[in-house]
Amino acid sequence: MRQRFNRRQRNYIILGLCSILLVMAAGYAAFRSQLTINGTSNITSDWKVLITDIQSSVLAGDATDAEAPSHTETTATFKTNLVSPGDSMQYDITVENQGNIDAKLDKITVPESNNPAIRFEVTGIREGSLLKKGNTALLTVVVTYNPEVTNQPDNLTADFTVTLDYSQAPNGYVEPLVPTIGGQEVDIVTTGDGLYEDSYEAGRLIYRGQNPNNYIMFNDELWRIIAKETDGTYKIIRNEVLEDRAFDEANHRSTEKNSYCQSPSVGCGVYAAVEGEFSTPDGAVKGTVTEDSSIKIYLNEDYYTNNINSIAKEQMTSHTFNIGAVEDLSEGTDNIEKNIAGEKMYTWIGKVGLANVSDLLRASTNPLCTSATYSFDSQRDCNSNYLLSSTDYVLYWTINAYYKVTEPAYNRVWTGFSSSDFSAVVGTSNAAHTSSPRPVVYLTSSLSLGGSGTISDPFTIMN
Repeated sequence: MRQRFNRRQRNYIILGLCSILLVMAAGYAAFRSQLTINGTSNITSDWKVLITDIQSSVLAGDATDAEAPSHTETTATFKTNLVSPGDSMQYDITVENQGNIDAKLDKITVPESNNPAIRFEVTGIREGSLLKKGNTALLTVVVTYNPEVTNQPDNLTADFTVTLDYSQAPNGYVEPLVPTIGGQEVDIVTTGDGLYEDSYEAGRLIYRGQNPNNYIMFNDELWRIIAKETDGTYKIIRNEVLEDRAFDEANHRSTEKNSYCQSPSVGCGVYAAVEGEFSTPDGAVKGTVTEDSSIKIYLNEDYYTNNINSIAKEQMTSHTFNIGAVEDLSEGTDNIEKNIAGEKMYTWIGKVGLANVSDLLRASTNPLCTSATYSFDSQRDCNSNYLLSSTDYVLYWTINAYYKVTEPAYNRVWTGFSSSDFSAVVGTSNAAHTSSPRPVVYLTSSLSLGGSGTISDPFTIMN
């Protein structure tokens, strides 16, 4: 059989529509099932997975075939009489690959019985098993009248569906995402405030909007959850900023040890020391950075030691922070993908960091918030954004160095800025100037959370 379809080749074997009638002693149970195969494909080839046989046998008691089992290429039907508790009947269904493409069983779905008087058991074919061309596989279905039943059941019928998903897809079955935050199932939204699937990193969940329900009590303070990372950890940011300080104090790092930092008197925009050379995204400016910024030292020594309590320290985990430079490009040539790529050029692993430029951009639900460059130039289009929502004047450091080809590369840092006049801006500041630190940490993936995430009922860490 040769078929052309618009999607990848796949066979769905569905065992379903099982009706069972139970009567004690002289009664009987009628069991009916249908096995169905459907196929889809994105290439033209011999794709032929089908049913070739069905056989029944009595396992226990007075079970019998009410009708002789039958099959077509795409269906198998059988009906069973079950008379007394303990009666059991077995059906062996042969599935054969008569095509010229190996088929893989990506997923087998077996529901629980919706009637406690009926037990179903499906064996034989396993998830991940390969049905090679020319080979057969056996699906065994056992139907049993529950031997523990002692009274006439009120419910005399049951429905039952088994689905076998065969595919030639090279990556096999992908389990659908069931989102949870701290063990709580949460809804994924596509508009407004809430939890979104990250459009730029598969498997990552991020909060977006003016005021989503992402408040969490940590260190006896209100923080906000930025993201649930692909490794299950939680990236959180303090709700309030700390007292102003320089990103990198004047003359903190010498040019002799940090050749990228060309003028120590105005500070240096790189958060932490890196191996080899630190380079701008276009590779035009590069040099060594062997020492940490003064703000990194403060956050991971003084602040971590004296301002984070012992319980909070146990809830934290060391994590990778992306500390690469983000380039200010001309409008129309920049995008968030480029911003993220610049950030990921260099990493630092530690306890306390700052937000990424892309965190601020991704948190906005304004469709015009398309890049660091556009946000910097437009000054208002990254609003609808809980990370840039203050009505007071707030200017805080990000963790990423600023770079523009027409300006000095070494001494500026991207910042988050909001006020009553400018609702959302991603801007820049000289590293030796003062702005506010807004600490970012990662919480362990094993956390169990209570609460609903609102400001009046924030998430609370239960373990």
